[in-house]
Amino acid sequence: MSISAAQVKELRELSGAGMMDCKAALTETNGNMEEAVDWLRKKGISKADKKAGRTAAEGLIAVDSGLREAVVVEVNSETDFVARTPGFQEIVRNVAKVALAFGGETEKVAGEKYPGSDKTVTEAIKDAIGTIGENLSFRRSARLAVPQGGVATYVHNAVADGLGKLGVLVAIETSGDAHKAIAFARQVAMHVAATNPLSLDVDALDPAAVEREKAIFSDQARQSGKPENIIEKMVEGRLRKFYEEVVLLKQAFVLNPELTVEKALKEAEKEIGAPAKITGYLRFALGEGIDKEVTDFAAEVAATAKK
Repeated sequence: MSISAAQVKELRELSGAGMMDCKAALTETNGNMEEAVDWLRKKGISKADKKAGRTAAEGLIAVDSGLREAVVVEVNSETDFVARTPGFQEIVRNVAKVALAFGGETEKVAGEKYPGSDKTVTEAIKDAIGTIGENLSFRRSARLAVPQGGVATYVHNAVADGLGKLGVLVAIETSGDAHKAIAFARQVAMHVAATNPLSLDVDALDPAAVEREKAIFSDQARQSGKPENIIEKMVEGRLRKFYEEVVLLKQAFVLNPELTVEKALKEAEKEIGAPAKITGYLRFALGEGIDKEVTDFAAEVAATAKK
């Protein structure tokens, strides 16, 4: 039978489900509104879409690696309690496997088949919402790879193998001993976890950020009343200090502060047996950039009592 737009609209308002799901439900139940609502509830779709408005800022970061490549992914839940359950952790690991198999780009990963299922990653996570009872979302993923050498992974305060609240990848390119290169890159990954640099090198810094710092330093220096040529040198000195604070290769190496990361890499080349280059890094911290809802629990209870 033909399903009208008005029927779809009515079911959408009743269930909170998406248009395509509502149309499918009405088609399956020959347009019977009550049965269509039940069909959506049985599928967990109505429940999922109602929960989809709630902020999911907890969850887990996962890393996975293969030959000369690695990925990092973030899957969110509403509570840390759910993040620590085996079912949720299996979902995050499987998303990481898909990311590793299909290049790591978030939108592509979301549309690929979920392991052991004929559904996409997005659809599988939506189904899990009804089972787990919280809003869940696959937020992002990324990949690093090198033609030779390897990519190190590090998870800070891991709750399980490859799973935690903070994940880092560091790619190191070399024709030397790949195992020793990755071991050093993992130390750098630990450093990145601790310091959260803004860029790999000076050239990769956001020019706008550099100009902003330069303007601040110039204003501060002029307040000293010194001549312009002296002010210029003062600004240069402060910019060097700024680079040492925010640029990975210029930072003091956490494991040996007497060396910069750049100099520590040169030292590591002796063990690696060939020149080596850090070609990139990724740092995913759980929930960064998500506006978390702050609720007054007492006020919420009071409001409920008045209903």
